[in-house]
Parts: sequence; structure tokens; C-alpha cells
Amino acid sequence: MADAQASKGTRCIAFVGPQSSGKTTLLESMLFASGSIPKKGSVQDGTTVSDTSNEARARTMSTELTPVRFSYLGDPWVALDCPGAIDLIQDSHQAMMIADAVVVVTEPEPDKMVALAPTLRFLDDHSIPHMIFINKMDSTNLSVRDLLRALQEQSQRPLVLRHVPLIEDRQITGYVDLVAERAYHYKLDEPSERIPMEEVSTEETGDARRELLETLSDFDDALLEQLLEDIEPEREEVYRQLTKDLAEDLIVPVLLGVAEHENGVRRLLKAIRHEVPTTTETADRLGLPNESPVAQIYKINYAEHVGKLTLTRIMRGRIKDGDSLGGHRLNNMQQGAEPGMAKSKVSTVDTGDVVALSRMEDGVAGDVLTEKGITQATNWPPPPVPLYGLAIHSTDRKDDVKLTESLRKLCEEDPSFEVVQNEDTHELVLEGQGDIHIQLGMERLKRKFDLSVESSRPQIAYKETIKKSTEQHTRFKRQSGGHGQFADITISIAPLARGSGVEFSDTIVGGAVPKNFIPAVEAGVRDNTEQGPLGFKVVDLHVTLKDGQHHSVDSSDQAFRTAGRMAMTEGVPKCDPQLLEPINDVQIFVPTEHTSKVQRAVTQRRAQILGFDARDGWTGWDQIHVNIPAAEMLDLITEIRSLSLGIGTFESKFSHFQELSGRDADKVVAARKESMGV
Repeated sequence: MADAQASKGTRCIAFVGPQSSGKTTLLESMLFASGSIPKKGSVQDGTTVSDTSNEARARTMSTELTPVRFSYLGDPWVALDCPGAIDLIQDSHQAMMIADAVVVVTEPEPDKMVALAPTLRFLDDHSIPHMIFINKMDSTNLSVRDLLRALQEQSQRPLVLRHVPLIEDRQITGYVDLVAERAYHYKLDEPSERIPMEEVSTEETGDARRELLETLSDFDDALLEQLLEDIEPEREEVYRQLTKDLAEDLIVPVLLGVAEHENGVRRLLKAIRHEVPTTTETADRLGLPNESPVAQIYKINYAEHVGKLTLTRIMRGRIKDGDSLGGHRLNNMQQGAEPGMAKSKVSTVDTGDVVALSRMEDGVAGDVLTEKGITQATNWPPPPVPLYGLAIHSTDRKDDVKLTESLRKLCEEDPSFEVVQNEDTHELVLEGQGDIHIQLGMERLKRKFDLSVESSRPQIAYKETIKKSTEQHTRFKRQSGGHGQFADITISIAPLARGSGVEFSDTIVGGAVPKNFIPAVEAGVRDNTEQGPLGFKVVDLHVTLKDGQHHSVDSSDQAFRTAGRMAMTEGVPKCDPQLLEPINDVQIFVPTEHTSKVQRAVTQRRAQILGFDARDGWTGWDQIHVNIPAAEMLDLITEIRSLSLGIGTFESKFSHFQELSGRDADKVVAARKESMGV
């Protein structure tokens, strides 16, 4: 068995789960139990191996994907500790994609288990093997059966309970391994002590083992036949089937424990050691080229004083200094040697391991590297769409050019960021997954790129239109010695249907306005529509140049352009200007039990509910269709998450403009005039 394990090489396991579920604590206990660190650190004290960034320690939470290398019983491993905050889901997605298997960590609270649904669905959509570790089992009085029932509601794959807890005086003191049929007592900071099965064997234990075997038999006819004939299957056969089904994402093993006290931690270590697929199997699952070497980029990182690092996992073969990979000659490869140690240069990296490649200009997360060059992975998931944004600018205007380049690098590190230059408000908006995400982005701009930025609520791209028609005569005449300026025009202004924009035409006859001056009138008209009497861009109107006069010497393009602007300034206020606000078409996705609360919340944001239905393919979820003003969208995701255990989300797109009147319109216009200093 030892030789078989050694042949598996370095394997990679990602740890994901909701915030505060205990992922980092679990990894810390695994490092201690494996002998990789002499003492466990604390999240609260900021002394854990993985949460090393300034942002993570300031918030006492994981804020970025952190790889940790360790060994257990001679096997090399890479653990990827992922942030739990839903704002930072991009890092988790990238880690899960290149991992051999994923450990999903959850608390033993059925009401919170719905928070696992998006993660479990992502894993199944990409056929990624995964286990569930129910942490903090010392904090619940619920039965394991109740917990499994709640978990199964969130998983598309059948759950397989690996062990049952031993309980004495309402305290978990050990467990029974349902496959090995062995019982153990927990010992503090030491491996569990094996005890005779006769002392703990119960009807409940027997029932749990039968359920495990019956689930496995759904995927193996030989095992099913043995069960039907009451033949006890060989233990090795059960392990083989368990390993096979896990690799094919047919089942989800469930383990229990208390990470803080190391309960169940060694059981988890043994499970991943024996059952997690090899890197070669993962490369086959991902459809990577069958050649050597092959690597896949999983993240870009811009390190202080170092520059761009391309974080990569070697999926086939071996790389060494001087090799060519992805069109790049390898040198100065960096790798953390042991937990808690700084990165150091390495000359060779074997299959399954991760490495930071320096000075590789090309390539983004998901790209596949071979000796032939770089190709895009066809199955790499797109980043989540932005849900929240703030207008930003550099504190020192001299840094504007630096801001553009720094934002590009920030988005390269984390593709779930997006930078938008709003053409209507002329603001630069940093968009992301939520307030925490944006704040972290601004902190990284300061720490990594020495760039201070300030943020504000983005302006809303209101527009204005007219409801009445009018005719306006305007004369522009100026004499200041020499040639003067003269233009005389009569225009009509009429409203158009919503979405028509600004149209211009002329009905000039007899050369009242020479043809060469008509484009200047149109330019003046369009100049004026950039800011109407309410302070916003004017849309949905038709302007007709009907008549005019000119002077053979003093008329010019500039004079007629000025006359066009003046005519609009005088005429549009007579047309009953109306404020228009942008309305977004929004699809909100929440667990069913939170639907009514979210509906009430969006109604208070002036939303029009168009309907709701069950979310297609998601058991226990609803989809709410609403039209909601863009002005009410800024912190919508924050409220939806607060009402839905942090996992509600939405998709939004611009729908149409709608008239806004009354007090709401007065407030918008007053704020606009104040910002303009009027």
C-alpha cells in the first residue's frame, strides 16, 4: 500500500465553504496532525499558516487563495485554502478547477447548509470530486441523520456517511469507521485510540453501514448482487468502489469532526490519502493534452518588489530551469518549501506540484501551458458578473496614468473585478462582487502598487426629455470691429417616442440658410442636448430647422453653431422637460424560504415585481423577476445577501428609461444643480 501511495505523487486538495465554517482552522489542525508544524496557530491571533496577508489578518478571515505544501505519511500534498466570503468566490472557483478533490467545510446547522448550494452545484457542473466535512460537531444536539437530511437537500449527488460519532454524556468522544468497521476514541493532540467494536456496536451503526453499501451498490452490479444475496463484501472491494465513485463525482463522502480539537482530522487525512484521485486522473478529467510537460495557470499574482507571478500547477510531466513552457523559458521558479516558510527558488517541479513562474508576460488563469505554447481551456468557467461598484479616482491626480495600469493588474489577478468608464457620467467605476471585494481591491492597490484611491457612490446616468412641442426663433449678432458674427434661425422642437434619441432635419427653401451652414446648426443643437435645463443629457426629441437669415460677410459656421445652441437653450425649457431614470431588468435568485422577505425589500426600492417562479434546476430556490430603478441598485446585493444567509444573488441588465416625477425627481435635480455649483 505504501508503494502504491508513493506512486501517486503530489496531489492537490482545495478547502472551501462558507465564511466562519472553520476551513483555515481545519487546515491548521491537519498540518499539526501530519507533523508539518510544531504548534497550531489561531485565526483570531493572526498566526495561522495560510492567512498571511495584511488584509486577512486585519479582518481575521481568509481574503485570498493560499497554497500550502505539506506531507502526510510520506505523501506530498498541496492544500489550497480558499476564502469563504461570497464576495471572493472567484478564488474558490479557480482553486476547485485545478484541484484533484475538494473538501467542503460546513457547520452542523441545517438552516445554514443552504449556503452550500452554489458551491456544490459548481462542483457537480464541473464533475469535481468532493467530500463534505461537518465541522464543530460539539456545538449541535442534532442527530447525524438530521444533518445528512439537510445536506442532501443541497447536493445533487447522493451522500455517503463515512463514520458515525460515539457520544458519551452528550459529548462526542470518538467515532466508528463504517468501511473499516473499527472504533476509535479521540485523544487530545494525539492519534485516536482504537477500541473494540463490541463495546460500541449498535443497531444504528449497522443501519448506517447498510445505507453506505446500498448507495455504493447503485453504481456497481457486483456489489448489488452481493447485498441481495446477503454476502458481506470484502473491505478492499468497498474501498475500491468508494474511490472509483468519488473520482467520477458519483457520490459525496461525508465526514464529521471538530477541527479546533483535531477530532476527525486524522480520519480526514487518511480518507484523502487513500481516495483522492491522482494528478494524471485529474488531467484526464479536464481533457488536458496527453503530452509532457503540461501545466495549467490557476491565478496571477503581482507581488511586492517582485512583479508578476504566474501561479501554475504541473498536470503532467516535470519542468526544470531552462525548459520552454508556454513559449517562455523557465528560470527563477519560486515555491514555498514548508508551511510558514518564505518562497524560495527551485530548479525542478514534479507532477502535481504548484509553482510561481516569474516574468511570464502572457497567460491568464485557466490557460494551458505546453512546450508548443499557450492555449485556452475550453471548460474554464467565466468570472461571475459584477454586482456592486464604486466610482474611484486617484487621491493624487498625478497618478491617473498609474491608476489605469494598476487597475489592469488588479483585474488580471482577480477576473471578477471589472473596470468601467461610464460615458454618460465620465466616472471610472470599479465593479466587483460586493463591498468587501471592492474595499479589498482598493487596499491591494495601496499595498501592491503604492496607489491611494478615493471612492464614492457612482452617479446615475439620468436623462431628460420633453413632453410638448414649440417653435423658437433666435438671432445671434455680434459686432466688434472688422467682420462680425451673424446667424438667424427658426427651429421647431418636438418630442419623439422613447429610445429614439435626437433627430435633426431641415425644411429650408430658397437658401434662407445656406446648405453649408446647416450642419453647423445641427452641431449646435446636439451640443446643447449634452446638458438640458434639468442638468442631464436630453433625448427623444426631433429638431427641425425651418427658416433663417444669413449675412454674406458676417455669417459663419461658428455663428450658426452658436445660434443652434442658443435656440435650444431658449426653446427646450418651454417644452415641459421631464426627468428620465434608467430602469434595470433584474433576475433575483434566492432560497425559497427567503423569497417573501426579498420581495418586500425590493418593493421598498420602488421595484415592479413582474413575477416569480422556481429556479430552473435548483431544488428549493426561487427566481424573482423585477424592474428596478438603477438608483436603487448600488447596495441591492448587500440587502439580498443579508436576507438570504449570504447566498442570494442577481443578474441585471439595462431595460429602459422611465419618467420620474414628484419629490424623487426634485431631489435628483436639486442634487445635480448643487454638484454643478448652480
